[in-house]
Amino acid sequence: MSIILRLLIGCVLISNIHTQSKSSSAGVHNQNPIVTTSLGKVKGSLLTTLLGNTIYSFRGIRYAKPPVGELRFKPPVPVQKWSDVYDATKDGPRCPQPASSNEIVSEDCLILNVYTTKLPHGHNNPKRPVIVHFHEGGFSSGTSSSRWRGPDYLLDQHIVLVTLNYRLGSLGFISTGDELAPGNNGLKDQVVALRWVRDNITPFGGDPNLVTVFGYSAGSTSVHFHMVSPMSRGLFHRAITMSSSAFGTYPIRSHQFDVAQKQARLLNCPDDTSANIINCLKTKSAEEIGNSSPGFAEFGFDPVRIWTAVVEPDFGQERFLTKSATESVLKGDFVKVPVMGGISEFEFAGRAFGVVGNVTLLKQMDEDFERVAPIAFMYERNTENSKHISRELRRFYLGDRPLDNSSLTGLTKLYADALTGFNVNRGINLIAKKNDKPVYYYCFTFRGRYSYFYLPGTQTPYGPVHHDELFYLFYISPRAPRFNVTSPEYAMVKKLTTLFSNFAYTGNPIPESNEALDNVNWIPFNNQNKEYLDIGEKLVMKSNLYEDRYAKWDELFPVQTIPQ
Repeated sequence: MSIILRLLIGCVLISNIHTQSKSSSAGVHNQNPIVTTSLGKVKGSLLTTLLGNTIYSFRGIRYAKPPVGELRFKPPVPVQKWSDVYDATKDGPRCPQPASSNEIVSEDCLILNVYTTKLPHGHNNPKRPVIVHFHEGGFSSGTSSSRWRGPDYLLDQHIVLVTLNYRLGSLGFISTGDELAPGNNGLKDQVVALRWVRDNITPFGGDPNLVTVFGYSAGSTSVHFHMVSPMSRGLFHRAITMSSSAFGTYPIRSHQFDVAQKQARLLNCPDDTSANIINCLKTKSAEEIGNSSPGFAEFGFDPVRIWTAVVEPDFGQERFLTKSATESVLKGDFVKVPVMGGISEFEFAGRAFGVVGNVTLLKQMDEDFERVAPIAFMYERNTENSKHISRELRRFYLGDRPLDNSSLTGLTKLYADALTGFNVNRGINLIAKKNDKPVYYYCFTFRGRYSYFYLPGTQTPYGPVHHDELFYLFYISPRAPRFNVTSPEYAMVKKLTTLFSNFAYTGNPIPESNEALDNVNWIPFNNQNKEYLDIGEKLVMKSNLYEDRYAKWDELFPVQTIPQ
């Protein structure tokens, strides 16, 4: 054999060995990437980003045992190892909640999704920052499904995205104040998911030591709770909180026995003792429990949140909260990480339109404001102080006159400040005062073509309301088309995803001057400068967001004094 022929054969053999090694280490077989985790192998599928990059998608991965049967109303139990290849090629079900007929709902819903554009090859691991998203929904609804949380935009940044389900309503948050149901199981679900990320994200190209927790609405409140929970220590390194807070007007109690009683009555169960409530609810189907949520409404669709976290009494269990978020932060007992948080300009404007546009509701609010206001705006009820708060809020936002169509602007501001604005502002102020890491504050004012609230009878958005920022972070297929580089929305998609990626990498959303980010310098918030980023057509630094409005709330809801 000639020397040249031997060299040619050798080159072919080396080439084949290199190709096979590269293919097997990447775990990509046809259209189904396979990743080996500490629990077993996972088979995914391929998706595509806005810019045409390939996404390795792993959807519907179970992270905890199905919380059914004897595990209903119990803390989550981490999933055990599996021997077969786990099929993670499609979305898992929603957790029980009122849902449209085309949505699959199941109590066996504790799943997460992992999206990445770069898997490890051999010994080369990209170790990209991980963003873990907690969905919204008032702890009663919501989903991590790719229909509602499509990774198409964020994955054009070099990050790994994890979205997840957690138990909702009474299945996730029932709390009777005793050992039968201490509470917080939905938040403990999130902890188990974060532990899964810590232990298993490396094979997906993620860095378990660079995890950003990111929540919207109830998911944002969840992030604040994780910042103070002893169960969440060491599981994340940055925090993004959007349009909700664990601070402000909404009291955190040691139980929600009264809410558990109402859940029992809605399903024709006895409501006299914890044992009778829990035992009877265990006989009901998950569908019955999920579909009962609307029955909690007391004024139109209000209150916006029924279930929440509790400060758990100690029965020997692993406790998620041992004191309120406010007390923890005032004492400096929280995870000190970079924080980015804020609100949308008009938040819950739709609620105001729902009242003004409904003769019955408007009449009720006008004639019985002291009773209705604590329900709609979520603060203490049936006390002399609550009556005083209601009178002061009415005078400040609505004037001393009967409510009518002219009350819409004031009522829009009142809903916005009560349900999100003041609570977020209070949280930003408290955390910034005690945190040794930067806190970045924003207000989203961008007016796009798509919204969660359109002017009645039109396709014209009222303005940036609750959830609207999410259009530029996720592809939300039931509510908007998939954007592309020629869409008017693309510039905002690029801005928000870049801010998120920068923050995940460095803890600073704008670490250096960037023309795509309007060359703005996002100055961290502190209690002296009170600066925030206005996210509109242009990014602009401003200060003292709604200062006069929030000052009124500070007067009515003074920060509690905590013994040091």
